[in-house]
Amino acid sequence: MTDSSTTAAPVDVFAKVRGHERAEQLAAARQADLLPYFHVQESPALPVVTMEGAERIQLGSNNYLGLTSDPRVIAAAHAAIDEYGTGLTGSRLLNGTIPLHLELEQEIADWMGTEEAIVFSTGHQANVGTLGTILEPGDTVVADSGDHASILDGCLLSKAKLRPFRHNKLDKLEKQLVRAQGDGGGVLVVVDGVFSMEGDIAPLPEIAALCERYGARLMVDEAHGAGVLGARGAGTSELLGVEDRVDLRMGTFSKSLASAGGFIAGSHEVVDYLRISSRAFLFTASAVPAAVGSALAALRIVRSDEGPVLLARVLDNARYLRQGLEDLGYAVLQPQRVNPEGAVETDVVTPIVTVTVGDDWKAVLLWRALFDAGVFVNTALHPAVPPAGAALRTSVMATHTREHLDRALGIFADVKTAFEAEHGALPGPALHG
Repeated sequence: MTDSSTTAAPVDVFAKVRGHERAEQLAAARQADLLPYFHVQESPALPVVTMEGAERIQLGSNNYLGLTSDPRVIAAAHAAIDEYGTGLTGSRLLNGTIPLHLELEQEIADWMGTEEAIVFSTGHQANVGTLGTILEPGDTVVADSGDHASILDGCLLSKAKLRPFRHNKLDKLEKQLVRAQGDGGGVLVVVDGVFSMEGDIAPLPEIAALCERYGARLMVDEAHGAGVLGARGAGTSELLGVEDRVDLRMGTFSKSLASAGGFIAGSHEVVDYLRISSRAFLFTASAVPAAVGSALAALRIVRSDEGPVLLARVLDNARYLRQGLEDLGYAVLQPQRVNPEGAVETDVVTPIVTVTVGDDWKAVLLWRALFDAGVFVNTALHPAVPPAGAALRTSVMATHTREHLDRALGIFADVKTAFEAEHGALPGPALHG
């Protein structure tokens, strides 16, 4: 029998929420009205939005093709609600599958050029539900250090051995593949096609070659590539000519496809296994009809004759904004030279144009100055980025006009002049790229 006089006092499981490492900074940011997160947008995700009572040029949205306000996409969402109601109240396994799910999966598979596709309720679930199911203890997963958090979550859930490698460093990837040879289980390499913070792309031809050399499978997260890159908008794998060398491709509906949800495209045997084994798929409510209907309508626009026009427009806007920011002296990535298999070398600028600032507080102060002047951007602070790697993440839409972008660049110019006079110089182009 336990002597109560010697029993240790219980630890409050909530103690960790008090005085955590970011608590002091969070309190100071709130006190100074500098918190760059959770701001309320009171209008649709258009190039210019109403946010907290004022108009601001929206340079912080993933609505790359501008389809969230397309009348056909909106009509499809209404039609899905009219036919199937607001929700399905069950999982896809039980009562949550409707014809729209099946149509969407078929059209995604056709778009991706794969045998099958499976639709998840969120993009996060697509990664977690796939990696947590395909991998198991004894396997090894090799992941880029810049991969999305949902990839890391899926890797940790699987309890496979995680071997990360430095962002886009092929020599580091190969070292981890060599080490994985001694781990004993299956090996999966997982990379983003377009990295969500940096906006750069993975060197997929070289990665695919290394996977083939060492007997590893390859999964590419195309969340920011699908609906953006490639002649038919199928993503980085298409752009770089390696679709037939990538085993699994993940994508989301919350970017170019103007909705919410995610998918995995691959072979019949893998997709069929996920349908009966992925807990994130089996034990969550089905994607609601409006989300599925709007994603399907957006996908059909991307695959129509309008698709190439939208794809070209968003990439042209990205180049224009990137060059404009560089001309103003901001630190932005240089266009990325890629050598697609079977095609000529080309320079790539994705719709994510990131401005490196360095110091967290400088980044927050710069964000606030832009916000007050009428431009909304995203702020990336440590640990979302490496220490001293704080950045402002801008992103463009196909529906931004030159007038929108010129207005934004004018604000960036004025803010930089005033900011540097008060807080010192920001990193310049020579320090980044």
